[in-house]
Amino acid sequence: MPKIIDYIADKTGGVNYGTYKYSFEGVEVPSIVYDDNQEIAISRKQIGETDRGLKEPKSLVDKANTIKKQDEPLFKYFLDGSRRTYKVDDIAYNDRIYPIVAGQIGVGCCARKSPPHFEKVSLLKQNVLVLPDCADKDGREDYFYNNLRKKINDIDIVKKRGIKIDKILSYPDKALNEGEKYEHKGIAKIQDEMIEKEKELVIQLVEQGKLNFNDYLLKDGSLEYKDVKKYSDRELSKIKSNYRCVVGVSKIFNPELCKDKNKKNIAKRIAELPLYHRTPAFRYTNERATNVEFSIWYLRIRHIQKTIGPFDGILKVEKILVSEDEQKNGLASGEIDLISANLINERCPTCYGHDSRWANHLYPVYLTERFIKSNYLSEPLFLNLF
Repeated sequence: MPKIIDYIADKTGGVNYGTYKYSFEGVEVPSIVYDDNQEIAISRKQIGETDRGLKEPKSLVDKANTIKKQDEPLFKYFLDGSRRTYKVDDIAYNDRIYPIVAGQIGVGCCARKSPPHFEKVSLLKQNVLVLPDCADKDGREDYFYNNLRKKINDIDIVKKRGIKIDKILSYPDKALNEGEKYEHKGIAKIQDEMIEKEKELVIQLVEQGKLNFNDYLLKDGSLEYKDVKKYSDRELSKIKSNYRCVVGVSKIFNPELCKDKNKKNIAKRIAELPLYHRTPAFRYTNERATNVEFSIWYLRIRHIQKTIGPFDGILKVEKILVSEDEQKNGLASGEIDLISANLINERCPTCYGHDSRWANHLYPVYLTERFIKSNYLSEPLFLNLF
């Protein structure tokens, strides 16, 4: 019974080799970093909040305690994206050999109805394949790959197992520079597709009227999205408005990117944040989104003596500046304090013993992540399709 790779080789004029199949997550692969060119400098022009006089870390412990006693949690919805990537074969075109990369993408959202009640809101799943650009001989990318996908899904082995390929992507096939790998280009394409699915889910929540100033969405990871330059001003304004009640929280960040107004690194100041304190907020843009501004700040939610690294227990928090007032004056300091205090209250319970990132993990996000991963196909089942 022919498998997917055999069919692809036949229909695209390639030669496949039956290479050993494996998961990239099981081997050491460089992380995909999307903000590596970002330079952040705290200056008067780059202050990200309305309180211009805030220079030192600010304590949120009293506000967090007040909210815990008197108010409902600000965050009701929790969103995470996840992907598993695999090397499924090598294929030759024009005397050059390229890897074929496959992936499972999962983007999910869960809601907290009450402290003990946590439920699924939505789950978007995709099985994807990534081929080199040269697999498309006609140069009609969308038509070619969509047609190929439909034919793959008609293969007996695919139909019998009730599994389908949802999308075929392509990565650049030009000659590599030193240190580059085609595998990493394929993984980056899957990462970008996952980000698009996250955007779709945010739009879905907004259109359903679920997000408002009492019910925020907490998104795991950065809010920085690629390719916003392709949108018109009107389209971009709508995209930004979708994130009015969305906060991004990064567990892993590079503090070396942050500098003060004198271009001095502030990594040491971040590492030495007192417990339940936040830094002043500052704004930034980057090369991928020069017309979208963000307010970011750092918040310590665990005592440094209870963790094993200087940045364990510190969150990088970010929010898009949406309104004209926010773009002019920065995010309201009161809103930053409200968000920070609620994040402090999310620090318990923990996933200690179940996840090495426990000190930077928020439990509702951890549960959402586990929910998504529980819906993946098993590795042997998925790889055996190819």
